[in-house]
Amino acid sequence: MAGVRSYWRKVWAVARKDLLIELRSRDVLSSAVVFTLLVLLIFNFALDLTGDTVRAVAPGVLWVTFIFAGMLTLGRGFAREQERGSLQGLLLAPIDRGGLFVAKLLVNLLLLGVVEIVALPVFVALYNLSLRPGELLAVVALGTLGFAAVGTLFGAIAANTRAREALLPLLLFPVLVPVIIGAVKATGEAVPGAVPAGPPWIGLLIAFDALFLALGYILFEYVVEE
Repeated sequence: MAGVRSYWRKVWAVARKDLLIELRSRDVLSSAVVFTLLVLLIFNFALDLTGDTVRAVAPGVLWVTFIFAGMLTLGRGFAREQERGSLQGLLLAPIDRGGLFVAKLLVNLLLLGVVEIVALPVFVALYNLSLRPGELLAVVALGTLGFAAVGTLFGAIAANTRAREALLPLLLFPVLVPVIIGAVKATGEAVPGAVPAGPPWIGLLIAFDALFLALGYILFEYVVEE
């Protein structure tokens, strides 16, 4: 039990460092929030959705917004470490590589969570949607977890390259396809009166999340040692 508490104290120490840096600068979080609100507003006016069309298209709009806003936050922690030359010092911290993955994942989840907390009420108001809040929050949480797990791993890979801003989306999007499809379909089913669209999408999201979390934890050691 003491070992578990010690492990999580180390994980939180690394995560807290990144969060304090972000709170002082606010460059990533503020730009992601502004970008999210702007995209939701543009889609609302560009598509002029009404009735059944809103229920069909709005889930895709929501997740496109989340994914592109997330690209502004994912991997920024590793890029900052690389730019300041502190990554090697971080690797010498008394915590295993899996713990570093968990710490970076927590930071990404918290940043994405803040963006989503701001975006969801605006999304519901702009698109005049009635959603089952419990189901919607469960889908957003599961989709965000899978997105952050994959993004944390590939953000570490891209941080070691010169063209990391261009490389990260190229690496990330093909792997994210199952999560995106599952999240969009499950969000559509959170609309009252929606007919189930086929497979149990929540179950598929849980399976994908478990897979990506396990792979990220295992492979992170090899990624950061490159």
